[in-house]
Amino acid sequence: MELKNYMEEVVLGKLDAVLSKYPGCCTCEQCRRDIASLALNHLPPLYISSSKGNVYARIAEMSTQYEVEVIQAIARAVESVSKHPRHEADDGISE
Repeated sequence: MELKNYMEEVVLGKLDAVLSKYPGCCTCEQCRRDIASLALNHLPPLYISSSKGNVYARIAEMSTQYEVEVIQAIARAVESVSKHPRHEADDGISE
């Protein structure tokens, strides 16, 4: 049986929409991973099995119950990573 933290998909699915609200934020792969990781560390995990019915049930639950919390966690992570990026200023930053 395969287990997956569905919260990862939710965060990654909303990441671009939240990043678009922060035009000065670096969107390089390092910063994107850091933002997603930081947001996930502040959200409860939601493990699911690979069963199709279970996945669809979790998708419906996630879209209503956690959407605001996920967006807030990503926004806080964007602000934190923007203040303290883990790369040099000229290290492939894309805006």
